[in-house]
Amino acid sequence: MLRYGTGAAAAAIALKFKPLLAMPDARWFKIGACDWNLGRRANPESFQVAKEIGLDGVQISLGVLGGANTTEPEARRQYREATAHTGLEIASLAIGEMNQVPLKSDPRAAEWLAQSIGVCKDLGLGIVMPACFGKGDLDMNNTAEIDHLVGVLKDVAPAAEKAGIVIGLENYLSAADNLKLIERVGSPALSVYYDVGNSTDKGYDILAEIRDLGRKGRLCQLHAKDGRHRLGEGRVDFRKVREALDEVGYSGWIVIEAAAPNGLMVDYPHYARFLRGVFPATVGGQ
Repeated sequence: MLRYGTGAAAAAIALKFKPLLAMPDARWFKIGACDWNLGRRANPESFQVAKEIGLDGVQISLGVLGGANTTEPEARRQYREATAHTGLEIASLAIGEMNQVPLKSDPRAAEWLAQSIGVCKDLGLGIVMPACFGKGDLDMNNTAEIDHLVGVLKDVAPAAEKAGIVIGLENYLSAADNLKLIERVGSPALSVYYDVGNSTDKGYDILAEIRDLGRKGRLCQLHAKDGRHRLGEGRVDFRKVREALDEVGYSGWIVIEAAAPNGLMVDYPHYARFLRGVFPATVGGQ
């Protein structure tokens, strides 16, 4: 069972956002991958796999129902050991189990989100991503579920503000609908974890959405995927994505969550090289 954690004022949130919306002379990108795509969900071994691929870090999972649990002190110790051993970083924390235990309706998910704030604080992370797909999919026309979700977020937001943690919403909603949710919650701790593949699947104008979210300071991190396509060979023009990010001054992680039709150790090193060519780690690199 996942348990509650501890809860960072608007000023602290602004400090967390500062590197994400940096001036041109301070721009940087890092390339990571989700631990579930690396075959090591909620498992520190994901960092060794990421190192072999050539990544900068990993988006880790809070836990797995009936299995690994990042909330346990020993698990966090193992993550610290893994990052020190590999030299890689944790990009952010994800709560993927909310696809089965919905944040919009299940009190267990609300507990996990509250608990995640303490986990992020302990590991020095700035972003937690509650996933809302599958059973957790959001429908803006379902007033009861959206009201419940807004209530949960309002309850957790003060602790996130105090701890300097950003709650990055990931779902199939448009940028406009996510902004409506964020406006209802009324906290600087809320942002959007943008997935260019998911939004392309839904037919949204991803370049316009990135610009809109970025200009409003509500773009915290990105997933790189493109349905069943290999990155750079499908629908998403990542160079145009880079142009949109440049316009809003985004710096930060690009986290791979892509299909690997040729196998993980074939496609993911290719993705890392491809994305580094588009999103360089140093100013002026291409």
